[in-house]
Amino acid sequence: MDFKKTNAPSTTITRDVNSMLKDGMNVYEMVNILGKRANQICIEMKEELQKKLQEFASYNDNLEEVFENREQIEISRYYEKLPKPTLIATQEFVNGKLYFRNTTISDKEKLA
Repeated sequence: MDFKKTNAPSTTITRDVNSMLKDGMNVYEMVNILGKRANQICIEMKEELQKKLQEFASYNDNLEEVFENREQIEISRYYEKLPKPTLIATQEFVNGKLYFRNTTISDKEKLA
């Protein structure tokens, strides 16, 4: 997932929840789906950030020398400016790019 190229807003906007609902879905199902996807995006972002910051890690035990690494600061600022995972997940849902399935089977479907 390339969350850097997303067109999700970087600030919170008001949305009409009823217009976002898919066929036969209730609000709680939609929130559950968006929450799970936001967690997935958050984990991906965190892993990528950790990999990039690991390149600049200093393993010196010298406490006298404390310096700021410009590259680390710039990378951290870039990730702070990205849209939050919940906003990215919501944008994916609205654009129809989010795949989900209902794994619960009703009694009527079991009998058929």
